[in-house]
Amino acid sequence: MMYAYRTDGNRLHTLGPDEAPEQAQWIDLHRPSPEQVAAVEALGIPVPTLEDMEEIEVSNRLYREGDTEVLTVMLPGLDTEKRRSFGPVAFLLTPTRMVTVRYHAPRSFETFPDHAGLTAAGCGGPMHLFLGLVEEIVARIADLLEGAGRALDTAARELFDGDDPMDRLKDMLRSVGRRGEELASYRLSLLTLERALTTFALNMPKKPGQSLGQVLKAHTRDIRSLVVHTDFLTGRVAHVTDVVLGMVNLEQSDANRTLSVVAVLFLPPTLVASVYGMNFEILPGLGMKYGYLIATGLMAGSALGTFLFFKWKDWL
Repeated sequence: MMYAYRTDGNRLHTLGPDEAPEQAQWIDLHRPSPEQVAAVEALGIPVPTLEDMEEIEVSNRLYREGDTEVLTVMLPGLDTEKRRSFGPVAFLLTPTRMVTVRYHAPRSFETFPDHAGLTAAGCGGPMHLFLGLVEEIVARIADLLEGAGRALDTAARELFDGDDPMDRLKDMLRSVGRRGEELASYRLSLLTLERALTTFALNMPKKPGQSLGQVLKAHTRDIRSLVVHTDFLTGRVAHVTDVVLGMVNLEQSDANRTLSVVAVLFLPPTLVASVYGMNFEILPGLGMKYGYLIATGLMAGSALGTFLFFKWKDWL
């Protein structure tokens, strides 16, 4: 899909079907077809492939080709099946327009057209649109971090205040582990955004305007503060995970202790039964009229005495 927008004052408007792409100040390519890629490249803007965007080398993610500055970041979003996904997004900045290329659906790209005029950078040009979209992305990641923090609060409250069975602890461990993976992807997104802003600042005109420079600094500070908050939440994930594993170990220890005590309860009766099961010709008590009852009473009494001893020691 190709979405094209033009600026009208301090607002973004979607281009109509009769308007040419040359009139757009922002072209958003979402899983573009070869025809859509060719239409953008006809404007003199080289569109990187998904393989190029997935390359981990900085030279393939942050570079300049002619008048086009290419900044690739990793962002959370949704895939075609509406599942949580994490993938690269390329920002192609030229003096006249901004082009974004993505193969998944970050929420920020859906909300930004309606919020562009409300951002600190506004819609004055490609640089303004880029910084405004970054602001929307940072706000979205902040919302995701708040959601992860609330989930950790709920897990910690249920863990410390409740008496969870083993199945519940397993589900909680899986949920907390999933939050840890999400936090790792959010942190990587923030780091790639910060690196992209650093490259953007180096290639930005020397006098872009006092307000635009202040917006860039504000975004950088916000990203760094969110990185610190992400590290804090990651520490909480590790703490809750350790507590859950400790609770699981306690549950297993209680089960093992119960099994051990039950096994010990049968040791004295087994000893009595073993003695009277020996195949000797002369064995005391074999000729007694009540020998069977006496042996049974010894086995029951020894088991009961062992049980009472364990209860006295508070082992049961």
